[in-house]
Amino acid sequence: MVTREQVGELEWRACQLRHLVVSMMGSGKAHHFGGSLSVADIVVSLYFYKMRYECRDPCWPDRDRFIMSKGHAVPAQYAALALKGVIPIEELATLKRLGSRLQGHPAMHLTPGIEGCTGSLGQGLSYANGLALAGRIAGRAYRTFCVLGDGELHEGQIWEAAMTARRRKLSKLTVIIDRNGLKGMDNAESGKSLEPLKERWQAFGWAVRAIDGHDMNQLCNALDWAVDEVRDVPAAIIARTVKGRGVSFIENAPDFHNAAMTEKQLGMALEELESHLEDKRDGG
Repeated sequence: MVTREQVGELEWRACQLRHLVVSMMGSGKAHHFGGSLSVADIVVSLYFYKMRYECRDPCWPDRDRFIMSKGHAVPAQYAALALKGVIPIEELATLKRLGSRLQGHPAMHLTPGIEGCTGSLGQGLSYANGLALAGRIAGRAYRTFCVLGDGELHEGQIWEAAMTARRRKLSKLTVIIDRNGLKGMDNAESGKSLEPLKERWQAFGWAVRAIDGHDMNQLCNALDWAVDEVRDVPAAIIARTVKGRGVSFIENAPDFHNAAMTEKQLGMALEELESHLEDKRDGG
């Protein structure tokens, strides 16, 4: 069970990660600010609380696997890998540069710590299924975690993979859905409604829990539940989040799904994120 001290440290880490994400993106170039910031707390709870991960050996055979199915949010994963010491923090500034190891979507052949090439939305859960099944066949103890965007739940392949995971009883597989309510330039409910989302996943045979995806205590407890209590079936955590979390002028703003900040906007964003860091350092 997560302690109050751990929660405080994890919250500070999440503020640090958000600051790194915005810093590495900078101004004058289009980036996926919104989705990278909404998923920050989820990424921190995985890398710094729940996952078994040896930063000195990112190829350790029994490491837990993490698949960022919503691959455009990979800057949050790059920041976590840098904070874990897998890649140099200084390298974050090369994001999306020609020849950089840190491209706009995950490239496992380039970047240490990346487990799969994702970004074509809807495919990540199928890949995670394969990792989970391979671990079972090989007799490995690792678990597989997969972060999905709510917008990509409109892809039929997600639900085919959900059926497969239940049929194969992939009990060492956990999905976390970044339920920020927006997809691209529109509402995630546009065209087709995803609700009742919890009941849909339950109907596919999954154990499901819905939480506040920015409440670190709830995140850690949900991960403990998925790993320690769920048996014989895969687990799904629906994490309600705010797109652009941490930067007030881009929160819930569809325009910042994939956009460039001006120098002035960048300065405002970093100043706000630095204030969050100071608050957490002071125990706020």
